[in-house]
Amino acid sequence: MNSSPKQIPVQPAPLEPGLANLARAMRGTKAVKIVTLGSSTMEGEGHIVAFPYRLEAALRQTYLDKHSNQRRMIDVINRGIGGEEAPSEFERMEGDVIAENPHLVIWQLGTNSVWQDPDNKPLPPPPRDETIAALRKGIDRLYENGDIDVILMDLQYVPAVLTPATCKAANDMVSAIAEVAFEKKVNLFRRFELMKAWHELEGTSFDTMVDPTDPDRLHDSDWATQRLVGALNQIIWAAIDKAQAAQAPRSS
Repeated sequence: MNSSPKQIPVQPAPLEPGLANLARAMRGTKAVKIVTLGSSTMEGEGHIVAFPYRLEAALRQTYLDKHSNQRRMIDVINRGIGGEEAPSEFERMEGDVIAENPHLVIWQLGTNSVWQDPDNKPLPPPPRDETIAALRKGIDRLYENGDIDVILMDLQYVPAVLTPATCKAANDMVSAIAEVAFEKKVNLFRRFELMKAWHELEGTSFDTMVDPTDPDRLHDSDWATQRLVGALNQIIWAAIDKAQAAQAPRSS
């Protein structure tokens, strides 16, 4: 009897250039602070438990597993506001993000420059150039502090941003965010690419990936949110381990 081949889960791309500041903070004893900035993915939507709260739990559990059940205060502070985009997020960055003195900022952006619900958000979305200009300014402002790591998170791969009217804009936005990440030497969590691979390589349906209560087919499902958190948790810890190995004093 022939059995079907075992499916190998798609793996997320590693974080480059890495998380040196977060790694140093993890070596200390003070609370580690992470701020998440973005729109509905961060704020939370419907009955889906928001991404930041899941990530906080995952990071703390992995620390417990790696350090013989020793607890570590790792706080993930949610600064997401549904419907926003990089220009308005930049405007509140000083008070909502920098004032928290975070070791890491995770900034999700791009979706609302591609898609907006005309019934609830009558103003047109900010154009790509405006979004990318705000992204550049925001990264520069975060890096002025000198001790903040940054991870950008791009769009979700879902039907609402893959229509004939939005598909080109979505792909252009993904490319533009990647270009800024490369230019500014910022980490990029490639959500769009990862979710596309789930759909096309693993054969995961959009019915699984999209919140079934969302008529717009825009927001990530509970399943997708949890799997994205698992992927980000995985690559964050890989980057921490790599940075701590490089930071360790060499024996003579």
